[in-house]
Amino acid sequence: MKTIVFSLVLALMIASCAPSSTTPASTPMAAQIEATATQLVTTSTEETAMPFTLSSSAFTQGQPIPAAYSCKGRDISPALAWTEPPANTQSFALIMDDPDAPAGTWVHWVIYNIPATARGLPEGVPTDAQLSDGSLQGTTSARSTGYHGPCPPSGTHRYFFKLYALDAALSLASANKEKLLKAMDGHILAQTELMGTFSK
Repeated sequence: MKTIVFSLVLALMIASCAPSSTTPASTPMAAQIEATATQLVTTSTEETAMPFTLSSSAFTQGQPIPAAYSCKGRDISPALAWTEPPANTQSFALIMDDPDAPAGTWVHWVIYNIPATARGLPEGVPTDAQLSDGSLQGTTSARSTGYHGPCPPSGTHRYFFKLYALDAALSLASANKEKLLKAMDGHILAQTELMGTFSK
């Protein structure tokens, strides 16, 4: 990119230093070179926006969640990691739910006010209502705080980990999914999700 820009700028300088007797036909060419050089310089200096994505070292998108993270195993949360969020992010929130549950969507995890400096959650996050970093954990469909893993009665279910980058920390002492979604309204800068499956 720098070589292209330099070459175009050099060509522009040569064109601009040409004798005044230059034919009118060369003027549009010089203007075109200048416009192209300006465009390339601008493009080379702009930051490329990277997508906001969520991943796990335990499983990949659309693939089975290992039994260790379910009711058949240790029932601990999998490690999660995410890419750089928007510049004005002040906190993160995460909801994990199962839309395939027989009685309707089942909420497995609600955690919010995750610090803006965080770029992931470790494996086995404690189930305390408040964590040492200030994160808060809300109430799940099991009427408990913290993560509880997949435990479908039958068949294969999908489990969505939905991550939100917010422009504020939320003033919520405790919350379930519905209250959290309402509090986040108007504060979501970006969101992403990771889906895994599980069969009991």
